[in-house]
Amino acid sequence: MREPTSTAVLDVAGLHAGYGKVEALHGATLRVDAGQIVTVIGPNGAGKSTLLNALAGALPGGGNQHGQVCFLGEDLHGVAIEARVARGMCLVPEKRELFATMSVEDNLLLGSYRRYRAGEKNHADQMPVVFDLFPRLRERRRQEAGTLSGGERQMLALGRALMAKPQLLMLDEPSLGLAPLIVKEIFHIIVRLKQTGVAILLVEQNARAALQVADHAYVLETGEIVLQGPAAELAHDPKVVETYLGLAKKHG
Repeated sequence: MREPTSTAVLDVAGLHAGYGKVEALHGATLRVDAGQIVTVIGPNGAGKSTLLNALAGALPGGGNQHGQVCFLGEDLHGVAIEARVARGMCLVPEKRELFATMSVEDNLLLGSYRRYRAGEKNHADQMPVVFDLFPRLRERRRQEAGTLSGGERQMLALGRALMAKPQLLMLDEPSLGLAPLIVKEIFHIIVRLKQTGVAILLVEQNARAALQVADHAYVLETGEIVLQGPAAELAHDPKVVETYLGLAKKHG
């Protein structure tokens, strides 16, 4: 096992994980430094969501997981999902998992529930920050979450995560199912999130958009990281262009 890097918010080495006897992730090694957006791109079934769920401690039965995951310099082996959240990790899942019959504001307040339980009197102090990032959520604060558009639901999922004041925000396919104009807006917001100081691990199928906003990138294929480097360099790597950017390039 290597020593965790002091500047790394997240430092992962040789991570294996899967479901039952099926291993979906084979020895993944990556890191996210403070103030960085790091993206993991790859096709469907590559193991991207498995990676995020393993990091969050959310795989069923532990996911036959082994390898090293260090967060803020501490090894997370055996640390439960709730404790990982309490330490400052936050996963925004692909399905968003909002409470449809609750108001936008109440969904946001649920994001700060851990802080409330910990006795923080100012547990809702991120609400103005969230409303500044997402003015539409302020306008719809009394609406039921189930009445929001797809883009607004994604904004609410991001806003709810920010209410916990995370050190690391892990985003699973934030552009999934959204119209191109909304995707552009969501990625613009992700860049603004970075400016608040939170480190971001972005798992995304939209390689073009992800590489445009990320500082560093990893390419995950069939459970293995096959390429990595500065995002701007990977955006011009012949293999990445051909496999992930070629179709978009031909059409625009």
